[in-house]
Amino acid sequence: MSLPASDAARRKILVVEDEPTLADAVLARLNAAGFATAYAATGPAAVAAAREEQPDALVLDVMLPGFDGLEVCRRLQAERPVPVLMLTARDAESDLLAGLGAGADDYLTKPFSMRELIARITALLRRVDLVRAQALKTDAPAGDAEPSAPLALGTPEHPLTVDRARRRVRADGAEVHLTPIEFDLLLSLARRPGQVVSRQQLLAEVWDWADASGTRTVDSHVKALRKKIGAGRIRTVHGVGYALETGGEAEAP
Repeated sequence: MSLPASDAARRKILVVEDEPTLADAVLARLNAAGFATAYAATGPAAVAAAREEQPDALVLDVMLPGFDGLEVCRRLQAERPVPVLMLTARDAESDLLAGLGAGADDYLTKPFSMRELIARITALLRRVDLVRAQALKTDAPAGDAEPSAPLALGTPEHPLTVDRARRRVRADGAEVHLTPIEFDLLLSLARRPGQVVSRQQLLAEVWDWADASGTRTVDSHVKALRKKIGAGRIRTVHGVGYALETGGEAEAP
């Protein structure tokens, strides 16, 4: 499956994976899809390659020689934020949350299909393009584009504000740092306060993923988001999806 030239042209992906067979397969698939690629096999080499190559996104394994992918992610995000798709052989919730906490935007659990890898990378890059376009609109002269008004949610005692134009969130008066995907996930729920949004809808809107194969991804990101804005703000509707509570003090599931 090839991607439209606008999705892949001039985009460089740094692949960090110490298993040669898997690394070769990922590099070959990305090249076939039209991406430029770079490669590293250890934690220190990944940091050096990212500094030199300035990639548009990373495909980053968790378990690496030298130091692990979590440390790679922390160091790089502190220097120059870059979209990160984490690869993990473990699907324990604590491991996935650790990856999101280190600054990863999404994850895939091994084994995975190359089709899904390409779809996830493409979704991450499209999100970067969207953020840049929104920033340009925000900086444009008055009259060129009206930025969207912030969404005021919660209660006077427990306010939650989602600033769509500046992509900033405040909970209970304090600014909350969210990853790009966490922000988009919150915004998707905030557009329908009190309404249940299915996991499939969230996958389509936030990850640009059309089927239900990534519902575990949604669940893990919701859990990470709850830790940042307050567990009681997002209600689980078992077997369906999630809803952003308008009262701000809902019982945690």
